[in-house]
Amino acid sequence: MSMNRRRFLSTSAGVAGLLAAPTILPRQLFAADTIKVGSIFSLTGGLSIVERSLNDATRMAVTEINAAGGVLGKQIEVIAEDGASDPKNYNEKASKLLLQDRVSSVFACYTSASRKAVLPVFERRNGLLFYPTYYEGFECSKNVVYTGAVPNQQLSNFIPWIIKTLGKKKFFIVGSNYIYPREMAKVSKVLIEQNGGEWVADEYLELGHSEWASMVSKIKSSGCDVVLSNVVGDSVIAFYREFKNQGLSHETLPICATVTSEIEIAAMGAEYATGSYTSFPYFQAIDTPANKDFVARYRKFVGDENAVTHHALESSYFQVYLWKQAVEKSADTTTEAVRAGVGGQTFDAPGGKVTVEAENLHTALTPRIAQWQADGQGKIVDAYAAPEYPLPYVAYGEKQDNLFCTASGLDTSKLPG
Repeated sequence: MSMNRRRFLSTSAGVAGLLAAPTILPRQLFAADTIKVGSIFSLTGGLSIVERSLNDATRMAVTEINAAGGVLGKQIEVIAEDGASDPKNYNEKASKLLLQDRVSSVFACYTSASRKAVLPVFERRNGLLFYPTYYEGFECSKNVVYTGAVPNQQLSNFIPWIIKTLGKKKFFIVGSNYIYPREMAKVSKVLIEQNGGEWVADEYLELGHSEWASMVSKIKSSGCDVVLSNVVGDSVIAFYREFKNQGLSHETLPICATVTSEIEIAAMGAEYATGSYTSFPYFQAIDTPANKDFVARYRKFVGDENAVTHHALESSYFQVYLWKQAVEKSADTTTEAVRAGVGGQTFDAPGGKVTVEAENLHTALTPRIAQWQADGQGKIVDAYAAPEYPLPYVAYGEKQDNLFCTASGLDTSKLPG
């Protein structure tokens, strides 16, 4: 497919030769009628338990948009790549999409490790990454649109609620050993201390680790009365199962998680998570017609009447629509045009209204807390009345000088505080 149109026609029998080459015809004649975008999610490896659903949600949004007429009268063509649960693969696939496939916008990444792996590529090659996952904050790149929660949308509500509502004050913090869990632990420690609690341990096991007996034994003997979990991927399943296998109960020693979602609970079995808690802006249990319709459409799209939706999946879905609106506003698909167009965009997502803040390219979302039930669904026990402004660059305890956004060339003059 590296032949251009002129070379092809000069080496064929003109139009007749072209019509005799059906495998080349669509690409050559209709490439101008499509808009290419990229996607990178782990379709294999330990993180595929979650990331396959992000890929599905992205494809679903694209399919819906194409069925409704596309963008600027053109169909969206997705060039999908497999990150294979390895940050190195993400880096290589990002380079391919930007250099070889020449896309300008890519929907990609689940872990912070994969985002950090591709970030230099997007900044050096001037691409635009739409990142759908809740993350640790302290980043603000003009080459990334962040549509998942940051700590003030996931922890600022959660830690005080655990201490004041559950009456739990001694935290055992546990996580997978990479940037997101470690940075979330730092923020959590500040919030714990500010709200009159204490943390008795801060422990990590490698991403994908499946032997949790020793760690759960540490938890049992630590004297904690609550576990704050930043465990990621299929390690979540092994952790919760071992927790119950050693006789621990969420009724007396609850796991309160920043990662565990409907999809991990479906994989582990609801009985292992019943009574535990998670803080996310989106849960499948949100009781609105819009969300119920979204869940039904997603299940139909993937062909599984028992498929579950979750926060990063919802963000993967609505960020495609935010991209569409940005392209239509700017009437262009270049990185500069989409970046200029996406700031201020709002969308009625399944979980409620979301807005991309032009000052930092993060998204205003509504914080919620849910307790997991025997049916594998979360019962929402606390929710903000309105979306919360994203503050990725604010350290708890003192306001930062917004160097993250300023260094990226983003306007910080309108930031609150």
